[in-house]
Amino acid sequence: MIVLPITLTIAGAAALLHVWPSLRVSRLRRPLKIGVGDGGNEVLARRMRAHPNYAENMPIFLVLLGLVELATGGNLWLWGAATLFVLARLAHAFGMDRPGAYPLRVVGIVVCWAVLLALCLYAIFLAYQSPP
Repeated sequence: MIVLPITLTIAGAAALLHVWPSLRVSRLRRPLKIGVGDGGNEVLARRMRAHPNYAENMPIFLVLLGLVELATGGNLWLWGAATLFVLARLAHAFGMDRPGAYPLRVVGIVVCWAVLLALCLYAIFLAYQSPP
């Protein structure tokens, strides 16, 4: 029996997606002949930053997702939040390719924060619910 199907699915997808920003950096490094660092190339620098940004946000999201799923048994709302978060991370990564407040980047950031905020508030709420 799978105890946390939502978290398990999203964690698997998140791990696969973690490889994608690395590949984007590598594919840009080869033609630019930049082995280490960004070599002053702005696009490479932005892609390099998108990767750790993903790695910084995904763990706290997965922890919250898993704990909320454990506490509630999961529901359609949790599937929606998880899917929305992953799509927002993708939008952010693509949005990092352009300078300034590019709409994909802004939407990605805002949606990530909104989902994290909703999950953390729901987690705190659940923690102080009376037992059934």
